[in-house]
Amino acid sequence: MNDSKVQLLPSGSVDIAALAADWYGDPPVGVRANMVTSLDGQAAFDGRVGQISGATDQALLKALRIFADVVLVGAGTVRAENYGPVVLKEAYQRVREQRGAMTPPQIAVVTTTGGLPETSRLRGATPRPIIITTTRARARAADCGADVIAVGDETVDLTEAVAALKDRGMKHILCEGGPTLLDALAGDDLVDELCLTVAPKFAGLQEHGQRMRPANPLASPRGLTLAHALSHDDFLFLRYVRESGIRLRPGEELH
Repeated sequence: MNDSKVQLLPSGSVDIAALAADWYGDPPVGVRANMVTSLDGQAAFDGRVGQISGATDQALLKALRIFADVVLVGAGTVRAENYGPVVLKEAYQRVREQRGAMTPPQIAVVTTTGGLPETSRLRGATPRPIIITTTRARARAADCGADVIAVGDETVDLTEAVAALKDRGMKHILCEGGPTLLDALAGDDLVDELCLTVAPKFAGLQEHGQRMRPANPLASPRGLTLAHALSHDDFLFLRYVRESGIRLRPGEELH
């Protein structure tokens, strides 16, 4: 990583592959979350991320997949953003191959119902998507032609889900949202790194969907350390990392 934590990037086009390798090429063993927020704290506008995002942010989102073994995403985001299998640009794939990974990462969808829309581009995709769901929804998930990880009865047990992905050799997990999934991962203290883009835009009050499970917050806020802050065309690209390997269980304090 570069010595300086803060850097102003030249305006205009950026070599995203080089930027990603220089500033994000050492992913944590665990969950790296990538999110965008407006200045007033909104993660989307009219249900879509694209209107608050920018070209560099969208390119960086895809470039972070270079370093991932699996891309974790909530079912609502899969529907809203019409997710398909990961296809890397040639420049990104070259970087990935230099790191010993010859194929793109799989998509893993977190859903309590176990289903994918009939029109989903993940149905019948290669590589097969992973559906992370409850034990009750296992059969429905299997009908989607996906690999299934069933953890939890009424709700998805994300702690077990992350452990199951690691057991499959998927140690570098990239969470692309949405905010409901990030909220649930943070509540279980499973976020090892947050790559947060702050967009220079106000989005106004947005209507949010239901939580994917009951609240299970930490006893106190979890601190992360700023690894770097990049600025490009008025966007801020922040990378926060876990201060240590310690994780807090709900109800525990860090002394």
